Amino acid sequence: MSIDPKILELRLKREQARMGGGSKRVDQQHAKGKLTARERIELLLDEGSFQELGMFVGSRQNAFSAEGESYLGDGVITGFGTIEGRLVYAYSQDFTVMGGSLGEAHAEKIVRVMDMAMKNGAPVIGLNDSGGARIQEGVVSLGGYADIFLQNTLASGLIPQISAVMGPCAGGAVYSPALTDFIVMVKDTSYMFVTGPDVVKTVTHEDVTFEQLGGAIVHNEKSGVAHFAADSEEHGVQVIRKLLSYLPQNNMEEPPLVRPNDDALRADPLLDEIIPDSPNKPYDMKDIIQRVVDDGSFLEVQELYAQNIIVGFARLNGRAVGIVAQQPMVLAGVLDINSSTKGARFVRFCDCFNIPLITFEDVPGFMPGVGQEHGGIIRNGAKLLYAYCEATVPKITVITRKAYGGAYDVMNSRHIRGDLNYAWPSAEIAVMGPEGAVNILYRDEIARAADPDALRQKLIQEYREHFANPYIAASRGYVDDVIEPHQTRAKLIAGLEMLQNKRDTNPPKKHGNIPL
Repeated sequence: MSIDPKILELRLKREQARMGGGSKRVDQQHAKGKLTARERIELLLDEGSFQELGMFVGSRQNAFSAEGESYLGDGVITGFGTIEGRLVYAYSQDFTVMGGSLGEAHAEKIVRVMDMAMKNGAPVIGLNDSGGARIQEGVVSLGGYADIFLQNTLASGLIPQISAVMGPCAGGAVYSPALTDFIVMVKDTSYMFVTGPDVVKTVTHEDVTFEQLGGAIVHNEKSGVAHFAADSEEHGVQVIRKLLSYLPQNNMEEPPLVRPNDDALRADPLLDEIIPDSPNKPYDMKDIIQRVVDDGSFLEVQELYAQNIIVGFARLNGRAVGIVAQQPMVLAGVLDINSSTKGARFVRFCDCFNIPLITFEDVPGFMPGVGQEHGGIIRNGAKLLYAYCEATVPKITVITRKAYGGAYDVMNSRHIRGDLNYAWPSAEIAVMGPEGAVNILYRDEIARAADPDALRQKLIQEYREHFANPYIAASRGYVDDVIEPHQTRAKLIAGLEMLQNKRDTNPPKKHGNIPL
């Protein structure tokens, strides 16, 4: 049976589009340890679910275009599909086509798929692998970037936006991922920078490699630009799929409820022994988190950045929650500039998408020092305070040990609309630590004493006995209950059940003015 010539023409054009920049460039992509744009899409989405849009959109030609350099799809694959049966929209830039550079048609395809995601209330995932703006299209390319930036901004807080950087991402190209909720980078093959090493050397005379300037570890550990560092592209896709399992489709929905395999009333007696006898001895807060949440469910976000605070997603009795916790193992869990902004961003994301917040608190205060003050610890600390104050989702706090000074207020205290505040018997709630308080309150007495050190230690012990416990705060109603540590899981789950229909609102306004 002969094939209709028109059907044959369609099939040939589809095959041409699927080849991207041609077999030679595909081989070059593979030689770098990178997948092609189509391979990434197939890996990301449920098998057979991808529905491509705009396959036959062609590159726009002008006087500067190379002869014959026109490709179907214009270097980006766009469409929709499912992840674990849930609708998502995606685009994947094709580095084999003009280096994945962004031209007019390329930008229009991305804007269209983002617009559809917003109208239909589903996440959008961008797989970025691009040399940046297409020089031969000039200002039209820059306009295309701006169109995408506007869509990113309008979609913010409406639908989850996830970016995977799987190759170069330079110049204006970095700002679309930066406007999204989460960035996944791949070690050794992905880079982000506003200006590349050559420009840096010319302007500042600094010699730096691509990896040192904008590699995955740099942006996960030093700048905080990225949220996950994947070992490979396959690992990066797994991270995206796992991340989405905690998130709702949009701001009007609740996060997906998973049938729990873990007993809601499970009590872990080891929690009763986890806080050291010495108030200055560290312990690993991640041990507490892992023992409280549903088995193996914790997905840490920005694990390598500002490690004195821990943020991530978990489940309690199958319900998705956002976890914010101090890490006493790093800088004693103190709040500094980086940890404050890291925490604030995460709290605001959870509030956007109806994810309850669980706070594990052991904070000695804000980081002192000239560098912190001159770097804006006041302004940056206020970001975390603002985020907690603004959040209307269910908010539960567990004070495991220290809750000192303004940091006590900031970490979801009752005074800023914390719904439930629990304390362990080891909790210390005070204006400041015993040593600092005694040195201020009894400065003159200590100076006049025959044995200043002995008097200081005696006064510190008295202060600790009076303030280094949760009962004064509990007597004022600032703490709802003092609980045994092994009860924490059951208390949190009961609290979340009680708060599942919580309704709280902020005063009507265009938007607040967070201290950026």
